[in-house]
Amino acid sequence: MPVSLRPDHRDFALRLDSALEQAGLRERAWSPLSVAGALGLVATGARGTTRRELEQLLGRDIRGHLAALDDAVSPGPELAASTALWIRDDLPLLAEFDAAVRARPGSAVHTADFAGDPERVRRQANAEAADVTRGLIEEPLLPGDVATSTQALLLNALWVRMRWSEPFDTAATAPKPFRSPSGRRRVPMMRSRARRPYAAAAGWRMATLPAVHDLAMDVLLPDRPERGTAPTPDALAELYDRAAPADVDLSMPRFEARSRSALSQPVAAAGAPTAFTDRADLTGVSPRPLRIDEVVHEAVLRADEKGAEGAAATAVVMRTVAAVTGKPVRFAADRPFAFVLRRRAAMLFLGSVAEPRDPGPARE
Repeated sequence: MPVSLRPDHRDFALRLDSALEQAGLRERAWSPLSVAGALGLVATGARGTTRRELEQLLGRDIRGHLAALDDAVSPGPELAASTALWIRDDLPLLAEFDAAVRARPGSAVHTADFAGDPERVRRQANAEAADVTRGLIEEPLLPGDVATSTQALLLNALWVRMRWSEPFDTAATAPKPFRSPSGRRRVPMMRSRARRPYAAAAGWRMATLPAVHDLAMDVLLPDRPERGTAPTPDALAELYDRAAPADVDLSMPRFEARSRSALSQPVAAAGAPTAFTDRADLTGVSPRPLRIDEVVHEAVLRADEKGAEGAAATAVVMRTVAAVTGKPVRFAADRPFAFVLRRRAAMLFLGSVAEPRDPGPARE
């Protein structure tokens, strides 16, 4: 079955992933869907240079991009998403932007007393994130992230649990060497031989673990991990084009990858700096001059013998300006590797594993 990721979504995800790696996050887990959903919504209210830069990052068809993300989180038995906006009670909000927020799945708009009690607003936003993510992310916003100067806070939260179409046999999991940057170490490695999509291209190899409800996770193994674990858009597109069913003897570690990042610098480095400066034009959000103070993102992804579970939260804090058959293919993810967890046209999670942390064996 061909992979149908939107090209603009794929390019955004891999461009920002490369910026995160260059910023020093060699091991990372993050949600392109959550970040693109938050930035895309802000982009609907951006004008001028701010809008052009966000379109360069997210693609010109912002509304089409957002619609694809909404489709990727359309109702599923083990998938939840929400978008919530907190605004000062005296902040005039344009009707078009209010409608764009309310059109997102699981949306809500709240007034908030940022000036009088920013800590209470922070706790409310964190409680919403914890509820949507089933407690996997409890405090995406740390003390100080929300201040008396905050004018608006946009929060996107995501949770997904996927079950492999063909689970690993827990009895086959055994300690095996993993070549991490800090040296060779033994980690619990899962192993499964099955017919699954496989490709080799552009200095990468890829094996795909299909899951139920249109979900899949691609494991991406670079030939030269010392050069990084962030594939280029062209490399990923070529892998997807060449993927074909093959007899694959796959081994990979159980792992948990978690990271929390302030995204203002990586997003600026990826091509959209103006929104974070006093030259920002968000007049489609409110006639009051606003800029993005910070984009805070936290994500976690766990993978075991039965499947994977991931959660993410993205908070945009705004304030006023000036302020194959036969012999099986051996695919051993026994060194740093990247992963893509996708559904339909969107990447739900993207990241890399360099020092596997074992979440423990699969639970019923």
